Formats: sequence, structure tokens, C-alpha cells
Amino acid sequence: MTARDYIPDSTTPPPGYDPAREQMLDFGVDADLAKVVASDRKNFILTTLDEVFNWARLSSIWPVTFGLACCAIEMMSASATRYDIDRFGAGAFRPTPRQADLMIVSGTVTAKMASRLKRIYDQMPEPKWVVAMGSCAIGGGPYFKYGYHVVKGVDLLVPVDVYIPGCPPRPEVLLDGLMRLQDKIRGRRGRFRPPVWVSEYAKKIPYQNTGK
Repeated sequence: MTARDYIPDSTTPPPGYDPAREQMLDFGVDADLAKVVASDRKNFILTTLDEVFNWARLSSIWPVTFGLACCAIEMMSASATRYDIDRFGAGAFRPTPRQADLMIVSGTVTAKMASRLKRIYDQMPEPKWVVAMGSCAIGGGPYFKYGYHVVKGVDLLVPVDVYIPGCPPRPEVLLDGLMRLQDKIRGRRGRFRPPVWVSEYAKKIPYQNTGK
């Protein structure tokens, strides 16, 4: 026999012992786990692998560091602190086209620059996208008629996904074009909704109604 056999079993706590201490150590882990398991039965998402990849692509667009003319100043302003293009996951401008998937053609494309632009586009890995920023990149701009040295639209060289008009377009317009590109990557066509200021400004334009 040992000394433990002589200790009588008693459910009465010793003098000075507070039974509330046992309740302090009960964190209710089992009950919390049961609630989590019950809630996880409803928290699930059904999607496809392509949608997951597209979501990752549109959330981490890496533009190539590429600027041609005055529209590039607006592109730099969009990437600065006031407009912060990095909010849309497109602030990591890459110094090499082999690490980029977006080319923002911001400025006038001359005939001498056309071959360089095409070479940079060819060095970008797939999938890749192109944004034509400004009237010069879209169709030659003010050099359309007499500018023999200007390419009349960058879409003659590379396929363009989003056109951003303006001379030059403001950083807000570039951000809107980036969101349209994200919708295209997501696979959503969407419906064009002109901003309120467009209709308000159109009402103030004086014109003569000829009845035609």
C-alpha cells in the first residue's frame, strides 16, 4: 500500500479555494469550434479555374515603363500619390517588357518609334494588353492630316484593347480606362454609363438646330 491509498476522496474544496477559478479557465473552445464548423457549411464558393486566374490577372496588372509624349506626364500623375493607380493593383511599372503584361501607349507614335514599340510588344509575355491613351495614339491626333511622320493609330501596329480619348486625357480618365480593361479581363462586357458631367456639359454647348 502507498501513501495515496490513505488519502480520502472528497469533492469539498479545501479552505480558501475559490471554485470560480475553474470557470475562468474554461474558454469555451469546444463550443466555438462547433459554431465555426456549422458556419463553414454555408461559406463556400463555386467558380472555375479560369475565373480565378482572371481575377488574379486583373488584380495585379504590371504596366511596362513606356512613355512617348505629353500623355506620359498624365500617366505619371496617375501613378503618383494623388490618384494612386496602385489601388487597382497596377502600380508596379516594370523596367523590362519581359515582366510586364500591359502597354500604355501614351503619346505620339512616330514612324521611327513604330519598330521599337512593336519590338517591346513582342517581348511582353502572354497574356498581354494594350491601352491607347490620347488622341495621338488612337488616330494621330492633330498630326493626322499633315504629320507624315506620325502613325495614324497604334492599332495599325499592335492590337488595342481599350481606347482612352483626350488630348491629353486626365489621370481620372486613365483610371476609368484601367477599370474597363479589368472588366474585359474578367470577361464582363458591362454597359456604358456616361458620367453625369458629360450630359451636363453637353447641355451647355451652344448649337443651332437646323432641323436636319
